[in-house]
Amino acid sequence: MKSVLLIGLGRFGRHVARKLNEMNHQVLAVDKNEKRVEDALPYLTSAQIGDSTEEAFVRSLGVRNFDVCIVAIGDAFQSSLETTSLLKDLGARKVVARAARDVHAKFLLRNGADHVVYPEKQLAAWTAIRYTSDHIFDYIELTPDYSIYETETPKAWVGKTIHQLDIRRKYNVTLLAVKKDDQINPEIHSDYCFKEDETLLVLGKNKNVQKCFHI
Repeated sequence: MKSVLLIGLGRFGRHVARKLNEMNHQVLAVDKNEKRVEDALPYLTSAQIGDSTEEAFVRSLGVRNFDVCIVAIGDAFQSSLETTSLLKDLGARKVVARAARDVHAKFLLRNGADHVVYPEKQLAAWTAIRYTSDHIFDYIELTPDYSIYETETPKAWVGKTIHQLDIRRKYNVTLLAVKKDDQINPEIHSDYCFKEDETLLVLGKNKNVQKCFHI
């Protein structure tokens, strides 16, 4: 369990709060909008109403005591930058900030953010890949070149083993696990025989995965 300071309770911030609550983390959330704070209370350990660009207020939160500070302010460009900079100046261990566009991300990093999340851009990439292929079910970008794909088992692979197909040597991709009915099986060996009703979790360079599965 970790202690998290979450600043900003708009749509993105509320989704973060819900997930942190599911994971049983301790969350102090801050927003200057009282209604947003009230709506998010069921998912929070505690909450305060205040302006995260005011040094006295942020100092009173004790930012050094949190494992991570998340700046979920997306649309208020200046407030996001000021809050991020203030958190680092006051000794925050780790600051993760949300960006709304490319230039925003660059300035957040310059202002002290340790990590930047760019949900709109990341979701746009996922949507483009997921819905332009008939047999890709999920996609996680690790770097601009490497990703993890969930894909259906090619018909030509059904009934054959990993050893027979020699996937890694032929395609230079790594099979991480097989998935069936939302159950993941990572215990796969060279004699594993592929089945038609499974999907595959595959790691590799995008161009290699795309070539292997005809994406």
